[in-house]
Amino acid sequence: MSQLSIDSLSKAYGPVQALRDMSFEVRAGEIFGFVGSNGAGKSTTMRIVLGVLAADSGEVRWDGRPLDLHVRRRIGYMPEERGLYPRMRVGEHLVYLARLHGMSRTAAVAAMEHWTDVLGIDARRGDEVLKLSLGNQQRVQLAAALVHSPDILVLDEPFSGLDPVAVDVMSQVLRDQAAAGVPVMFSSHQLELVERLCDRVGIVRAGSMVAVGGIDELRSTPERRWEVDGPAPDDWLARVPAARLVSSEPASGSSAGTGAARRSVVEVANPDLADVDQELLAAALAAGPVREFARVRPSLVELYRHVVSSDESPAASDRTPAEVTA
Repeated sequence: MSQLSIDSLSKAYGPVQALRDMSFEVRAGEIFGFVGSNGAGKSTTMRIVLGVLAADSGEVRWDGRPLDLHVRRRIGYMPEERGLYPRMRVGEHLVYLARLHGMSRTAAVAAMEHWTDVLGIDARRGDEVLKLSLGNQQRVQLAAALVHSPDILVLDEPFSGLDPVAVDVMSQVLRDQAAAGVPVMFSSHQLELVERLCDRVGIVRAGSMVAVGGIDELRSTPERRWEVDGPAPDDWLARVPAARLVSSEPASGSSAGTGAARRSVVEVANPDLADVDQELLAAALAAGPVREFARVRPSLVELYRHVVSSDESPAASDRTPAEVTA
């Protein structure tokens, strides 16, 4: 199936290296979350995909071939800096954009009516864009990206400024597009939403892709953690030298007094140790009854903080991203 491939893109603005060998792919029928701090290179990458910027080196391909003008016309793009004409009415604006993509007037009107219905702005078709709320302008901007039935969706911060209802509407639209086989790529700082919505995620730091893969694969970090609800003695973990106590607090329903059950988070840094979970459980049981014993995986927010706060410079690193190809 067709996919969008970003291969070793580099881009500099004078002395500032905006992208360093940026590589990843967005597969047909998947939603790909593109996350990173401000200035990490997300928008620059998207603009190169669109052909708005030229890369210093590297290539963007669709279905194994370099992107040409025909393919780029089949991309639905939503820029971070909204590009609507404020004095145009919503309906005529969307018809105008559809016509620019080569659609007949009849098809353009039908597409406008469909997407304004889906996005809940059908009652605003006759309103000037500038008279809409920020959230409704955002919906019009998404409709503009969708009105020509694109083969690829590239959305820069599409959820910025939306209320929860609008987020739900837009999320469902992206799911529907992916289900129809469209590769969907979007950037966002709302990591809980990214974790909930995306099939795969790429984390960017200082112009380089430092981690890319499925949510579950990215959360399977080398440091293994367990949550233990049970033994109260502080020294029970001494039986497992490879483990360290990350946190400990009174368990739910327990008082803070001596002998009270505690909920502890334990970490083992060496992923190669066999049966360490059995050692931990045995040590906990030897110290007292265990009510719960479970593996803990970091959230995308925790993983992101760890990755972007790393002291190691991407330019100096000889490691490849934590990539999952399955």
